[in-house]
Amino acid sequence: MENDKEITIWDIAKKLNISIATVSRALKNDPVVHKKTKKKIIDTAEQMGYRTNNFASNLRSKKSNTIGIIVPRLNSFFMSSVISGVESIANAEGYNLIISQSSESLVQEKESVVTMFNNRVEGLLASLTIETENIDHFNSFINKKIPLIFFDRVIEHKKGTNIVIDNKKAAFEITEHLINEGCKRIMHITTSLKCNVYSDRLQGYKQALEKHKIEFTESLVKHSDLTIEAGEQLATEILKTKKMPDGIFASNDSCAAGCLLALKKAGIKIPGTIAFAGFNNDPLSRVIEPNLTTVNYSGFDMGVTSARTLIAHIKGDTTLSSTNSIILRSELIIRESSLKQQKSKK
Repeated sequence: MENDKEITIWDIAKKLNISIATVSRALKNDPVVHKKTKKKIIDTAEQMGYRTNNFASNLRSKKSNTIGIIVPRLNSFFMSSVISGVESIANAEGYNLIISQSSESLVQEKESVVTMFNNRVEGLLASLTIETENIDHFNSFINKKIPLIFFDRVIEHKKGTNIVIDNKKAAFEITEHLINEGCKRIMHITTSLKCNVYSDRLQGYKQALEKHKIEFTESLVKHSDLTIEAGEQLATEILKTKKMPDGIFASNDSCAAGCLLALKKAGIKIPGTIAFAGFNNDPLSRVIEPNLTTVNYSGFDMGVTSARTLIAHIKGDTTLSSTNSIILRSELIIRESSLKQQKSKK
């Protein structure tokens, strides 16, 4: 059909009876073309449905004005906040953003890296899956010296920048808070320890126990996929144990909330019998009763910092070290779910 034909600058030139060179210059906003002629060309191009061939232009200029981001999950409040932060900087700097979700699959992550490379992104941001143990599949970027930044879930490497929080310190603080509230048998809920985020939080938990001379008990470390449903299932298991924990520190708020609500429904007093803490400060933490003690670190700020750093690398900012790690601030937010001491005084 005629309407399916892609309009070219030749079609515009033919319709207006002017040269192809003039049309090309006008569409590039070249000041050589008279304003009235330029407006006439642009209006005609719009009416005819002309689309700029960015791909061909990018091949000529070797610039795509596009950056990519790969995240483990899109249905995460934290990751959606990161993307929002990245987008705010990318838009302000004139970059388009391609978003890909690995769905916690290493295979999908590898495919996403290939897609980003083939789409000629000028730089790539990535938060790794819980299955990722090395970054060999990012070598196409590393070998071509295309700026590559890992954020939140990272692997130590010498070829780029990592943007993280001090997960070990944050986990230490939250565990110590539970200890100070009188907890002596604290359960830690985590997931794959291949991932820096969760291995560091486990180390922080262990360090707090050691400081307060509480023996580490392997059976109190529970592995799950950290969903709400996983938290509910763990609550069922806890109710069957002879000796329940008196404190629970989950590595995210969703799992903590699922476990808390299920135990509360079964008649367990929170925080009187079991004190609770999560991680990430998701909106859910402020909705459940009692409100959940958690660790706050801004996904939006992490996205902003990641995007600014990436674009600085793209622009050749030599002040940035290729081996630099940027550590962002986090804070412990204490809410009713962990205030065991105050509860016991009432």
